[in-house]
Amino acid sequence: MTMATRLPPVLLVAVLLHTALAPQLRVFGVAADLMLLIAVAAGVAAGADRGAIVGFGAGLLADCFLQTPFGLSALAYCLVGWGVGSFQSTILHAAWWIPVVTVAAASAAGVALYAGIGAVVGQGHLVSGRLVGIIAVVAVLNAVLSPVAVRVMRWATLSRSAPGLVLR
Repeated sequence: MTMATRLPPVLLVAVLLHTALAPQLRVFGVAADLMLLIAVAAGVAAGADRGAIVGFGAGLLADCFLQTPFGLSALAYCLVGWGVGSFQSTILHAAWWIPVVTVAAASAAGVALYAGIGAVVGQGHLVSGRLVGIIAVVAVLNAVLSPVAVRVMRWATLSRSAPGLVLR
């Protein structure tokens, strides 16, 4: 099997969970951003190039269900996937918690980037007093879900250099 045959079903399941299940499981009124999680997990599991590709695809799928300009999520998630992939290759992955913390930080950055780019393109309502709370909740929820997401993305992207997340 190739990445082209494994990745589409994973993205389809992710967008279904993102649109049908995640909104029902809110913490303080905020749901996990599963599509952002997929982009970040791809960067952690497979590096910058694949993180950017998966982030762009996941973002386009997310944009199909949002009222914001089409491509906003794709741009933000692509940049975050690439950034995480670039960063993950420079750090030591000896501890299981390093990818979890990376996912939390990248998820926070992704939400902030999405809101910031949105404000630049005329979506000023994305930057509000709730933004800090949204960033914190998404970061924590995505970190909790990260072990499963990274393993799924390793499989989907055919990543052989499996950094971190080996629970001891």
